[in-house]
Amino acid sequence: MTTITIFGQGNMGKAIGENFQAAGNVVSYIGKGEVADSVGDIVVLAVPYPALSSIVKENAEKLAGKVVIDITNPLDFDTFDSLVVPADSSAAAEVQKALPNSKVLKAFNTTFAGTLTSKTIGGSHQTTVLVAGDDAEAKSQVFAALEGSGLATLDAGSLKRARELEAVGFLQLTLAGSEKISWNGGFGLFN
Repeated sequence: MTTITIFGQGNMGKAIGENFQAAGNVVSYIGKGEVADSVGDIVVLAVPYPALSSIVKENAEKLAGKVVIDITNPLDFDTFDSLVVPADSSAAAEVQKALPNSKVLKAFNTTFAGTLTSKTIGGSHQTTVLVAGDDAEAKSQVFAALEGSGLATLDAGSLKRARELEAVGFLQLTLAGSEKISWNGGFGLFN
C-alpha cells in the first residue's frame, strides 16, 4: 500500500485518486487554498498549469524525496493555440528544476477524466497512462501503485519525453474542445 496525496479536487484529481484507491492505496486530497501538513509517498499535481509554480514553491521542502507527478498541459489558455513553456522544455522539466530533490514524472496528461473513470477510450479500448521520467524506481513505484486499477501503464521514456506528451495532450484537448472528439475519447495504444 502506498500513500498518495493529490493537489486538486477537480475531475482529473478525483478520477486519478479513484484509480489509486481501486488499486488499494490510501489517497488524500489538498484543495485550493488548503495547506499540506504532510504529503504521501506519491504526490500528484492535478491542478491547472498556472497554479503549479505557487504549489511547488510553497511545498518544496515537503516534496523533497517524494515522487511528484505533473499532469498539466501548459496551454496558453487565452488563445488555446500554443504551449507556454520553452520549446526545448516542458512543464514537468520546469517542475524538476524547481524541485531538484524530488523525483518528477509526467503522467495522466494524455488522458481525460472520463477515460480514467471508464478505464476505456471511446468505450472500447483500455486507457493507458503514459509515464515519463528520469527515475526508474519512481516509475516502478507508480506502476505498482496503479496495478489492479484497471488502467494500463507504459514507460514513455526519460523526462525529455514530457515535451512530446504535452504536445499530444495539447492536441487532444484542442480536438475535444472543438468537439472533433468526445471527452471520453482520445488516443489509444494498440500492440
